[in-house]
Amino acid sequence: MSARPIVWSIAGSDSGGGAGIQADLKALAAFEVHGCTAIAALTAQNSVAVERIEAVAPAMLEAQLAALASDLLPQVVKTGLLASLENVAIVARWIDRLRERGPVALVVDPVRRASSGASFASDELRRAFVEQLLPRATLVTPNRDEAAWLLGEDALAQEQLPEAAARLRALGARAVAITGGDAAGESSLDCIDTPQARGWLSLPRVATAHTHGTGCTYASSAAAALALGFCEADATVLAKMATTAALRDGYAAGQGPGPVQARAGFALQGALLPDLLDRLPDAPATPYAALANADLGLYPVVDSADWVERVLAAGVRTVQLRIKQAAPGHLAQEVARSVAAARAVQAQLFINDHWRLAIEHGAYGVHLGQEDLHTLSAADLAAIRDAGLRLGLSTHSYWEVCRARAHRPSYIACGPIHATTTKDMPWRPQGPDNLAYWCRVLAEPVVAIAGMDEPRSRVAASCGASGIAVVRGIVQAGDPEQAIRRLQQAIAQGRAGAPHPVPALPRPTLAGPVPRD
Repeated sequence: MSARPIVWSIAGSDSGGGAGIQADLKALAAFEVHGCTAIAALTAQNSVAVERIEAVAPAMLEAQLAALASDLLPQVVKTGLLASLENVAIVARWIDRLRERGPVALVVDPVRRASSGASFASDELRRAFVEQLLPRATLVTPNRDEAAWLLGEDALAQEQLPEAAARLRALGARAVAITGGDAAGESSLDCIDTPQARGWLSLPRVATAHTHGTGCTYASSAAAALALGFCEADATVLAKMATTAALRDGYAAGQGPGPVQARAGFALQGALLPDLLDRLPDAPATPYAALANADLGLYPVVDSADWVERVLAAGVRTVQLRIKQAAPGHLAQEVARSVAAARAVQAQLFINDHWRLAIEHGAYGVHLGQEDLHTLSAADLAAIRDAGLRLGLSTHSYWEVCRARAHRPSYIACGPIHATTTKDMPWRPQGPDNLAYWCRVLAEPVVAIAGMDEPRSRVAASCGASGIAVVRGIVQAGDPEQAIRRLQQAIAQGRAGAPHPVPALPRPTLAGPVPRD
């Protein structure tokens, strides 16, 4: 098996070099996956117009796919312009054959028309897509016009897109991303509906005339991300990042709109990380208060006021009180004692989950997990912010980072960095490479959490973590004060040493539809 995952693009050839398989191969190369092509249609086009479209003969498409299947089996198949009912049927049959051998993801880009306006689709072709490709699709990536076409609608308003995405999933697609590149407005908003997350991926719209190949680039980028093992929600984030970067690097070629240009290294640009919003934005998000000291250092997570007082006495200046179960009266007493102890030494105390008590007793901040974030209303979150409390949010993956950043928190916790037994979770350990990636990409202070001991804390510090959260390494130590000193020394050593290398992409942390080691 190839060291690089393989993606097949079954699509049309653009003689002008802007879209179709030409754009697909550039996008796949940006992710360092191996792209194979099966030409389903030939086009005579340039940057101004599409002069002619000719579907490849079914026998020739069959021959291309058979040749690839004998040597270069795919992890993902991406479809673009198929141009005939026969070719749609051939693709559907091949997906079934390939899946008899093992998991293969299918990304469907339902190409309806060219950027110039030329139509590639008939109503018969629409029915073939709906009946034969959508039930097999891992991810379908229409723009708003294409989503309306697939659903038999004349048009869709932006506020109708969540319902439209749900309808497309009901037709069989496992995940849907309705891209916003064909809409107007200052923000480019993609409506996603995946097994992991729903909402709006938002980035500032790129002001450029050179947009040829954006849909192909998006779908192929998503296919590449799936081939690398990312889940569907993360694949949509990476596709938006890659496509936005490609728009920024687009260039003139001919008299009409020029092509976008996908390039490797895009994922290291923090400005390309979109926000993941639960609803359409009506105003920019108001940031939470910044940390007085962003150098969080050693960050113990403890379960009682006694432990808060003890770690503060040992010199710790950032601590989290995490009490999962307690009688209401006792819980309030623990929070009040902890706040008083932290104030006495000007320490940064975060209360896990219990935000109302944190506000009532004037804690420094609140830490919330993703599950807790889901349960809070906009009014609840505003109450935390308006009280002047800092907010820390846990994250485990691209889409959770995007959701967290949308709230403009005071810090972002990334985990699990190492395997942990403190709670059951579906996430794979991120490891130092992912931690270094997030520390490089995120402007917010990053806290590393899970499985931290002295050597791992040293490495986490070398990755650039602002804080290293320790859950058991202190409270279960024979000499907690000595453990604190040794952990603080390890963090100082890590920061003084060579920085940990930063990968171009992090490792997937949640199993996707394509298994990867």
